[in-house]
Amino acid sequence: MSHGPVIAPYGSWKSPITADRLAQGSVGLGQTALDGGDIYWSELRPAEGGRQVIVRFRNGAAQDMTPAGFSARTRVHEYGGGAFTVADGVIYFSNDSDQRLYRQVPGAVPAAITPAAERRYADIVVDRRRRRLIGVCEDHAAGAEPVNTLVSIDLAPPHEIRTLAAGSDFYAAPRLSSDGAMFAWLSWNHPDMPWDGCELWLAQIGPDGMPNDAHRIAGGREESIFQPAFAPDGTLYFVSDRSGWWNLCRWIDGRAEALAPMAAEFGLPQWVFGMSTYAFLSARQIACAFQSEGKWHTAVLDVGGQRFDRIETPFTDVSALSARAGKVVFIGASPVLGPAVVQWDPARGTHEIVRRSMLDEPDAAYLSAPQALEYPTADGATAHAFYYPPKNPDFMSPAGGKPPLLVISHGGPTAATSSALNLKIQFWTSRGFAVLDVNYRGSTGYGRDYRRQLDGRWGVADVDDCIAGARYLVTRGLADEARLAIRGGSAGGYTTLCALTFHQVFRAGAVYYGVSDLETLATDTHKFEARYLDRLIGPYDSGRPGPRPSGALKRAKFCSRQNFPARRDLYRARSPIHHVDRLSCPVIFFQGLEDKVVPPDQTEKMVTALRVKGVPVAYVPLAGEAHGFRRAENIRRTLEAELYFYSRLFGFTPADAVEPVAIENF
Repeated sequence: MSHGPVIAPYGSWKSPITADRLAQGSVGLGQTALDGGDIYWSELRPAEGGRQVIVRFRNGAAQDMTPAGFSARTRVHEYGGGAFTVADGVIYFSNDSDQRLYRQVPGAVPAAITPAAERRYADIVVDRRRRRLIGVCEDHAAGAEPVNTLVSIDLAPPHEIRTLAAGSDFYAAPRLSSDGAMFAWLSWNHPDMPWDGCELWLAQIGPDGMPNDAHRIAGGREESIFQPAFAPDGTLYFVSDRSGWWNLCRWIDGRAEALAPMAAEFGLPQWVFGMSTYAFLSARQIACAFQSEGKWHTAVLDVGGQRFDRIETPFTDVSALSARAGKVVFIGASPVLGPAVVQWDPARGTHEIVRRSMLDEPDAAYLSAPQALEYPTADGATAHAFYYPPKNPDFMSPAGGKPPLLVISHGGPTAATSSALNLKIQFWTSRGFAVLDVNYRGSTGYGRDYRRQLDGRWGVADVDDCIAGARYLVTRGLADEARLAIRGGSAGGYTTLCALTFHQVFRAGAVYYGVSDLETLATDTHKFEARYLDRLIGPYDSGRPGPRPSGALKRAKFCSRQNFPARRDLYRARSPIHHVDRLSCPVIFFQGLEDKVVPPDQTEKMVTALRVKGVPVAYVPLAGEAHGFRRAENIRRTLEAELYFYSRLFGFTPADAVEPVAIENF
């Protein structure tokens, strides 16, 4: 006989969504590809130490293609992406441990086709006509910073490597027309990031295999281009935000033509290689995905008839889209479904789930449904977020109680959170926490103007939006003002630290590999983000050269950063490490000891400063982890440690037997 839900304090509810279940029971799904009738995708497996495995789906069965001892991961730009391609049943991939390219014939041991050297490769495509690969190369033996180029690698021994394009700081998306005659790519230079401004180049491939008559056809410092791709008939398509929104375009009759223009985003910030939001069903039809008001949609664009038909699916998050005639594959998710490899037939409007990321999805009764919010924030602006109320059918709170609120600051700052099922959120809501997942100003998905509202205001506008969101829920009686916490990783960790240091709203915080010193980030980070802060904060070095002219043949020497900083005052003013005297809120820190994006030194300095000041602080360093945690045991440990931390501060007893974490000065 059921006696109804148990009355218990928020935070103490027992949940079937455990840390162990999160760590062991799911995989990360990434890049997709189609080859003939076969579907391929990549899986990140925490239970195998974070190994990346390429999987093939054929005749209704999935098979691992990456043998033990190999992991298909590239570290170009440190964030990677675009680690494999497949043609005629042969897989070409970058191996994580040595960053060499390998050729893998099914049933055989992968064979290296690039030498052991300080080079990395990504975004590879197969040039069938010339029996070679073309891709991005990042050379780390070149000097003060890596040199990025586009190269070709012959498939026949001795696997000659030739440079196809050089002179720009960065390259991405090398793409060939189906007949191999035309070649397109993206490039950009410091201090721009590709979502701020990049260039689309087009060239012919000459008899010698080299690009000829290369010319820029779109893009610039104030126009972002995404995903160039050739249709089967040789027409070049791409996504541009020249209208203020990332919309589909094509290059025809010597000009760029917008297709189905609308206030929606068909593009994404290119943090990783190989992202895709559209693909060709034929020369006439394009299957595509676009984002509007925080939700992803699917559609088919008939270019010849200028028809744009939205096709409803249950998925509110769509990525990694690939297509061939009559078949579309993507990674889809919804508020009740974790990321899954989906096979979609747009003509029939049917879909089939090929692979689920969560092997054991929780009962929907324990899932909190996201509610899209718009709320007023500082400067008369509007911010966006998803609100998740506490949800557990087995428990209810004592009368008059209000839940603790966990505000999540996503790790962009140029990124976005979504409404897709995220068990790391449901872990909290099923225990009695309310969660606010904030798409603060600067996030993508709401147009270029919203994205640009963080320019010069990182550490200010994003923080204001997180605080305004917490206050918005408090005033509506949806959160306990005395138990407000904020958490974030990477850039979200910086937002978290700024909120805790410069404001007195939150009572606790959790920082995952977060930035505490902007000067260190500006002077001691990897090449891809070396000038990212020029737009978000302001130029650091007054003597650093500006962007070089398009098509420059020689690289300018890397600036040593010894010039007097242009805005050192601003960098110091917004760095929590220089204002520890203003921080009196307990914080728990999590840090991978092999992190090259945010080196451990940043976190360790902050921990030391709080320890000396006497502020309650906990520190969980993780050996073998870099920027983002991949190993199952560490994913479990961090979640349980954060829960234990809040339980001590907010005065509840966790239902789970979690391993304690040392809290100094408590």
